[in-house]
Amino acid sequence: MTNTYRILAIVVTHNRRELLSRCIDFLKEQTRPLDAVLVINNASTDGTVEMMERRNVPFVTQENVGSAGGWHRGIEHALDQGFDAVWLMDDDGFPDVGALEVLEAALVQGVACASSVVVKEDDPERFVFPFPLLNTSGLPVIWGRPRKLASIADLRVAAPGGTYPFAHFFNGALVSVSAVRQVGNVNTDFFIFGDEVDYFFRLCKAGKVISVLDAIHYHPDVSQRPYTRSKVYYYVKNTLVLNARYSKAVWLRHILTIAAVLVRTASRNGIGATLSLVLGANAPMFYSAIARGLQGKIGKDFNG
Repeated sequence: MTNTYRILAIVVTHNRRELLSRCIDFLKEQTRPLDAVLVINNASTDGTVEMMERRNVPFVTQENVGSAGGWHRGIEHALDQGFDAVWLMDDDGFPDVGALEVLEAALVQGVACASSVVVKEDDPERFVFPFPLLNTSGLPVIWGRPRKLASIADLRVAAPGGTYPFAHFFNGALVSVSAVRQVGNVNTDFFIFGDEVDYFFRLCKAGKVISVLDAIHYHPDVSQRPYTRSKVYYYVKNTLVLNARYSKAVWLRHILTIAAVLVRTASRNGIGATLSLVLGANAPMFYSAIARGLQGKIGKDFNG
């Protein structure tokens, strides 16, 4: 079979040597062979470089500028080298061996991005990132039961044609470079959080963005990973900016965003951490994130 595109797989990594090595194994086993792989190494210090040199994996090392800076660097390389599509993924997940073949078949004219669905590696019938139900404007619904689709079975009911008009970047998203040329590269000002949401909405302007149910990407369950101070800060600030840019009922979504951060922090870090955000030592950081988000201020301005 003749391949339709020249495809570059881009993996962004920081200090996850063993997980990255696993991801590379599955990239090499794809039923549709990749044309090239490039790892963007965000200043790893755990032997990642030595592992990649030993395995002859092409990579670029740069300072740790967050995931957005990694995607930007990799996509810039794809533009310079004339690739037709980029397959984007973090270092801690890995694709099913047939995922790229399925995605390439779905990346037809009018489709800007065909993305894998991201399932729990130890419970592959359930999603790591549940899919939102969408309203008539293509935005996640605010009210409704259920608001999220948590399993492949649920999504197949909502998407009987095998695709769904929403995607979670960057875990197995195959993006057309022609679409990138229309909307531009990933915005590096969405430091740590929000770059994927911003790029989703921007790519929607160039064509359809879909998830393909038969393209599977495995990923650790991250639902209980503790939040760092910087993650809380950029989660709040950048989500408020994104609400204003892309949503309707903006103030309601702002309130729900702040509530969600507090609830998730309590779940992951304990109730004391949430109280610290509202009334304690971390309150100045928390309220600064809200203020700067409402002002539309993106960029790296807090280091944790």
